[in-house]
Amino acid sequence: MDDMLAENLSLGSTDFIPEQPLSGRRVLIIVENLPVPFDRRVWMEARTLKAAGANVSVICPVGKGHETRFETLEGIDIYRHPLPLDASGALGYLLEYGAALFWETWLALKVWRRQGIDVIQGCNPPDLIFLVALPFKLFGVKYLFDHHDINPELYEAKFDKRGFFWRLMVLFERLTFRAADVSVATNESYRRIAKERGGMADDDVFVVRSGPDLNRVRPVVPAPKWKKGRAHMVGYVGVTGDQEGIDLLLESIAHLVKTKGRDDIQFVLVGGGPSLDKLKVMAHEMGLDAHVTFIGRAPDQDLFEVLSTADVCVNPDRVTPMNDKSTMNKILEYMAFSKPIVQFDVTEGRYSAGEASLYATANDIVDFADKIEVLLADPDRCAEMGRIGRARVEVQFAWPHQVPKLVAAYERILSR
Repeated sequence: MDDMLAENLSLGSTDFIPEQPLSGRRVLIIVENLPVPFDRRVWMEARTLKAAGANVSVICPVGKGHETRFETLEGIDIYRHPLPLDASGALGYLLEYGAALFWETWLALKVWRRQGIDVIQGCNPPDLIFLVALPFKLFGVKYLFDHHDINPELYEAKFDKRGFFWRLMVLFERLTFRAADVSVATNESYRRIAKERGGMADDDVFVVRSGPDLNRVRPVVPAPKWKKGRAHMVGYVGVTGDQEGIDLLLESIAHLVKTKGRDDIQFVLVGGGPSLDKLKVMAHEMGLDAHVTFIGRAPDQDLFEVLSTADVCVNPDRVTPMNDKSTMNKILEYMAFSKPIVQFDVTEGRYSAGEASLYATANDIVDFADKIEVLLADPDRCAEMGRIGRARVEVQFAWPHQVPKLVAAYERILSR
């Protein structure tokens, strides 16, 4: 069946899956950290399962532009719940996770009463959604863990320490894998964690990468306005949190602008997050206001314009155990737009980009800046790297290549 699925799927499409292998099955997806359909991976998964014949419901939080508490999109029922705050600190996380678990349990019961559930798919972070699934497992419902982030490493990256809460993350991860009948990993590093730390059998772990939907993620006409009259533009797309390394990027920009006198480069950063205001202040204090544009969370048109206009795209994620093992969606999106990339040298980043990227020494802001400068001076090299990246997405990473693996994971869990 895998070959048939791959042959019948055009790039980026999940509208047609032959044989309806999940016909009549009832799937509930629970995600806490982003609303749907803004969470692109979860939305592609939901659409794929629907196209495979499943009856799909999603529970997620409300978010900007997604405030409606219930709606049906493309035949998928979406139940949204409020969260009390954007957590920071132990008390904040306790309140957020407690509220989320309450709403997820309540809404799962509502879905159960309305139509029944065969599989609950829990998408972390956090590694607590198994608590919602456990009571339903008593009635034969299966639990599929969709492993988006490695939480012990994420905690360490955020707070630069271990301790009681880190050990709690390790415990929750272990309990999550123990509760899961099948696990879906976003890359081979996560697959190894599921087997080695989670104790899962080889046949119960499936790699389903977060490949872009090439029907949606596509270049548009470049918009010179983003360059603000400068000859070159460097783009960044992603969350603006402490662990994303935007502070390192700003230091690299300062090196280019202040030390090397490069007044001909504009940097445009797209994405919201908990550190956005702090980073704006940092850029101002460094005297970079004229060279750095923070857009915040932006509609697709602005996002696609920035990516289409950029000469080079960057991923400044600092080298940590978390970032070394994680596949960053921004890398694959840069490649989908045929953009050359500069990033620090991490295992999964190198696996994704290959020769479409240059790799700076770990957390070295001068080397990072130098790599940007090398690419801006060589348009032909940039074009070739862009072609390599786009080809890698089309041949290996685009969502249609992930569809057979996701369907196989569901066939496995439903056969147990």
